[in-house]
Amino acid sequence: MFFLRAALVGAACVFCIARVQAVPVAAPSLRQAVQAVWESNPEVQASRAEWEAAQARVRAAGQPVYNPSLTLDAENADVDRRTAGVSLPLDLSGKRRARVSLAEAESRSREASLELLRRDIASRWLKGWSAAALATRQRELGEQRVTLMRRFDALAAERLAVGDISSPERDLAALALGEAQIQQASLVGNEATALSALQSVAGDAVKSAPALPLELPPASADIEPRPVDSQPVLLKAQADEASAQAAIDVARRARVPDPTISVTGGRVRTGAVTDQVIGLSVSVPLPVLNSGRAEVDAALAEAGAAAASVRSQRQVAQASLREAQSRYDALRAAGRAFRDGRAAAFDDRAILLEKLWRAGEISTSDYLVQLKQSLDTALSALALESQAWQAWFDYLASAGRLTDWLEGRTQDVSP
Repeated sequence: MFFLRAALVGAACVFCIARVQAVPVAAPSLRQAVQAVWESNPEVQASRAEWEAAQARVRAAGQPVYNPSLTLDAENADVDRRTAGVSLPLDLSGKRRARVSLAEAESRSREASLELLRRDIASRWLKGWSAAALATRQRELGEQRVTLMRRFDALAAERLAVGDISSPERDLAALALGEAQIQQASLVGNEATALSALQSVAGDAVKSAPALPLELPPASADIEPRPVDSQPVLLKAQADEASAQAAIDVARRARVPDPTISVTGGRVRTGAVTDQVIGLSVSVPLPVLNSGRAEVDAALAEAGAAAASVRSQRQVAQASLREAQSRYDALRAAGRAFRDGRAAAFDDRAILLEKLWRAGEISTSDYLVQLKQSLDTALSALALESQAWQAWFDYLASAGRLTDWLEGRTQDVSP
């Protein structure tokens, strides 16, 4: 009885393990895939390290500008002197506050650079992902073409044997098969190129990307663009302008000399007389040889350039948004028109053409011409869908919504 019970328990365990092992591993969601790309991408890692360094410089700028100095003096002559002194420059001009403001502005600039890079990396990966997915569909459609041409070649050989078609028509079928095989090699190469471009962005971070939806992306009206000044490009330009403005304050305060306070104490012995001495001195550097005016002028010029860059980036962002939206709307409309028309029914048309050819209602050349036209149209439709998806990602990036969409900070659309 014990052995029977043990056998039943063992069999149940084996069954459970087999069931667990049989469960397929689900592909990551689109957001998870992009998060993995961000975490493993060397460019993002370098930008994040620069931001962390900028944050450390903020803490460093908050430290006092000057350290005290200790001076020890000893003299053996007619007068024996033993003194010790401490001196400390005083930051009366607010240099530390100005440096903290500059460091904080540079930190915000680095943070904006990180967000902008994350957006660009996500856009590159998403566009590569859609291109690779549609290249795979094109390769599969090409395999279907090779299968059709191979079957057509075999049928042509059979019909030639019974005298239904002529020898030139039989050769035409063989040529069509050869052309399909050559074109298939090109499609396989295109898929390899697309996968290589995708791997150049993600590396091995994403083992299996999610499948590309069969439907086209939503309309651009479903996404409300962010205000131009809150988009990553403008945030970066504005942070650079704030950093340049803070550098002007740093340069101006650097021109103001800070006094140094020194306190000295000790003893002085002259013959048999020993006196205790204490002294206080104040020294102020004179900005005569270098007034620091050139540094202020340079900072002012850089601030002017940064302000002009903000205006330029605003114009570019507005134009880019209009262009991306118009291009996406046109491509999506063309894709929907193709799907709603008769040109999309490739499988049905291929079956009908073969039936007509078998029945002798169309010639071999007509069959090949129409089938080739149908295949070329189907491949062009996939290329159009690829362009529509990439234009969709460009529109999300131009609207300042790409990172929000991926991180789930907006419910306007769902991946």
